[in-house]
Amino acid sequence: MTTAIIGAGLAGLSCATALAAADRDVVLFDKGRAPGGRMATRRIETSAGTASFDHGAQYFTVRDPAFRAETTRWQAAGLAAPWPAAGPDAWVGTPGMTAPVRALAEPLTVHCPVQIDAIGRTEAGWTIGGLAFDALVVAVPAEQAGSLLRPFHPDFATRADQTPAAPCWTVMAAFPTRLDLPNTLRPADDGDPVGWAARNNAKPGRTGPESWVIQAGPDWSRANLERTPEEITPLLLAAFAARLDDPLPTALAATAHRWRYARSGAEGSAALWDGTLRLGVCGDWLLAPRIEAAWLSGVRLADAILTST
Repeated sequence: MTTAIIGAGLAGLSCATALAAADRDVVLFDKGRAPGGRMATRRIETSAGTASFDHGAQYFTVRDPAFRAETTRWQAAGLAAPWPAAGPDAWVGTPGMTAPVRALAEPLTVHCPVQIDAIGRTEAGWTIGGLAFDALVVAVPAEQAGSLLRPFHPDFATRADQTPAAPCWTVMAAFPTRLDLPNTLRPADDGDPVGWAARNNAKPGRTGPESWVIQAGPDWSRANLERTPEEITPLLLAAFAARLDDPLPTALAATAHRWRYARSGAEGSAALWDGTLRLGVCGDWLLAPRIEAAWLSGVRLADAILTST
């Protein structure tokens, strides 16, 4: 059986990995330049060297035994390490948050960047861009999943529609000197635009100049959602500077990225599978807004597919 997976974030990749391990043919499509979704790392050249920023997910926690075993494999391969600055159970990818997902994607067939706006249904199965598949998995944020699913499975689409994500504006800034701040910052008060900030170069396996990821809280991000990156960067840098006793030095580089679907909701299901249509859905929005939840959702959908086919 051939399976198409729309979305090559961690949920889609974990589902694909489990299916491939059972000798199923899997092809993934993702609109991003590379697989990984919100497990993302950006590198910017500066006069002080290459600055690295985990500008999506900052870290992940491990609670489920199966995901703990997966994280242990990542650690043994040099792809992940604990990061106590974010908490006693916090982990990060090494040398960037993309490392584990890139390793998962390497043996798989992944097409990037490919924007899938429509899918087709035939008596034999599914079609994407003229290619035919026996089964289809939708592994994208809820807002994007709903529009793809609605013509074929209104119930799945409604579940997606009722589980929206919160947005997040993120600023990446590199500085010539070390800032007199702890490695992580949380909001100073309820009105603080800064929802989280982290010294990225202090994470395990990182090198380069002083590099900060500054993420706005969901309310501030929502209120400023349609502003441009050029407008957002000085606003968040000013809010960040308020946490310093001294003036903020001139940045070597600074830019902003908008995550329209940053922190997922939690629909309450591990995964969705219709064996008659051979249509599945996975993603963190079904289970919980955590990296671990994305991985588990993909694995559990793969289990459902393998059990029924």
